[in-house]
Amino acid sequence: MKVKTLKELADSGQLKGKRVFIRADMNVPRSADGKVSNDLRLRESIPAVQMALDGGAAVMVCSHLGRPKEGALTEGDSLRGVAEYFGKMLGHDVKFATDWVDGVEVNPGEVVVLENCRGNVGETANDEELSKKMAKLCDVYVNDAFGTAHRAQATTEGMARYAPIACAGPLLDKEIKALTASVEKAQHPLAAIVGGAKVSTKLTILIHLAPIVDTLIVGGGIANTFLLAEGKNIGKSLAEPSLVDECKKIKAVMEEKGGKLPLPVDVVVARHMGYDAGYRICDIEDIHDDEMILDIGPKSSKELRELIGEAKTIIWNGPVGVFEMDNFKEGTHDLSRSIAAATKKGAFSIVGGGDTIAAAKAFNSLDKVSYVSTGGGAFLEFMEGKTLPAVKVLEERYDG
Repeated sequence: MKVKTLKELADSGQLKGKRVFIRADMNVPRSADGKVSNDLRLRESIPAVQMALDGGAAVMVCSHLGRPKEGALTEGDSLRGVAEYFGKMLGHDVKFATDWVDGVEVNPGEVVVLENCRGNVGETANDEELSKKMAKLCDVYVNDAFGTAHRAQATTEGMARYAPIACAGPLLDKEIKALTASVEKAQHPLAAIVGGAKVSTKLTILIHLAPIVDTLIVGGGIANTFLLAEGKNIGKSLAEPSLVDECKKIKAVMEEKGGKLPLPVDVVVARHMGYDAGYRICDIEDIHDDEMILDIGPKSSKELRELIGEAKTIIWNGPVGVFEMDNFKEGTHDLSRSIAAATKKGAFSIVGGGDTIAAAKAFNSLDKVSYVSTGGGAFLEFMEGKTLPAVKVLEERYDG
C-alpha cells in the first residue's frame, strides 16, 4: 500500500501556513456524567496534531462521537467536553467550533476541535455535496482515524477525494504498515489465532486466512463447531451445527497445503457457566452430555505454546475460553504468555479486537506484543481481506 503521509509533508516544509484538517478518532468511552473514562484514542491522536502544529499549520481536528441523529445533536452528543480534555493532554489551547461546515476561523499555530461530524446531515451517507464543501475548508486533508477506515463517510472517504492534498496521519500509517506486515508481507511461519463465540461472525476471516497462514488456531465456540465437524461429542457446548460443512472446507484447505489446524485435545468443562461453577479437566473424548466446554486444557495449551513458539508472525484475534472468569481463564492466560514469549524471541505479533485487547491487558501482555491495533471493525475487515474505503482513496490519491 502506498499513500502520502503527513510526516512526508511536515519533513518537506509543506505544512507552513496551511490549513490542515485532521480526521481523528476521539470516540472515547465516557462515564454517566460525560467525563472521559478511557483516553487511549485521544493519546493516539496527539502525534498528528503536534506534527501539524510543529509544521506551522492551522489545525482543525474532526471526529465522531457515538451515533447521534444527523441534524439533531443533543448535549450528550457534543464533543465539547472531549475537546477540553484533549487540550489539557495536548498542553495547548484548543478552540471549539459548533457550526463549522460553512467555515472555520483558525490561524497558523492554533488548534480548533470541530463539533461531532455525525451531526451533519449526509455524513454517514458520504454525501458528495457535503464532502466537497468540507474539503474546501483545508489545504491538506489528513486521515488519522483507522477505527473508521472501513466506513465510506464524508469525513473519512469523501473529503479525501476532493481535498487539494490527502494523506495518512501517523496512526493510520502505523496501522497500515503493521497490518501489511502481519498478512501481505508476513514472515513465515505465520500463525493466526481466531477465537470467539461463533464461527458465523469470523467465517470470512477464517476463509481469507486459511490459504495464507501456516497455522490456524481456533478457540472458544468456533473451536467447538470444528470439533463437531470431526464428529466429536461436545455435550451442550455453544456451537453452530449449520456451519459444520464450512469448517470442513477450511480444514481441507489447511490439510491440502500441509498447514496445521490444531483442535483441543483436552478441555475445561462445567455444567453451567458462572463464577461458582464447579469444573473439571477432561480429554475431548470424555465430555458428558450435560457439560459444556468453557476453556482449553493444559495439554492443548502446551501444543499451542509449541506452535506459537515456532512462528515468526502471529495474529491474535479472540480468546480461547471464557477468560473473564477465573475458573475458565487459564487457556487464554497461557496463550497470551506464549505470544509474549515468541515476541521476545523476535516474532512480530499483532493484537486486534476489543475482547482480545481486554484479555491481553488482563494478563499483562499488552505491552509485550509488537503492535496493538486501535480499529475494531477496521481490523476485522482487513483480516477478512476486504478493501478499507478510507485507505483505498488515499492510495488512489497517491502521486509519488
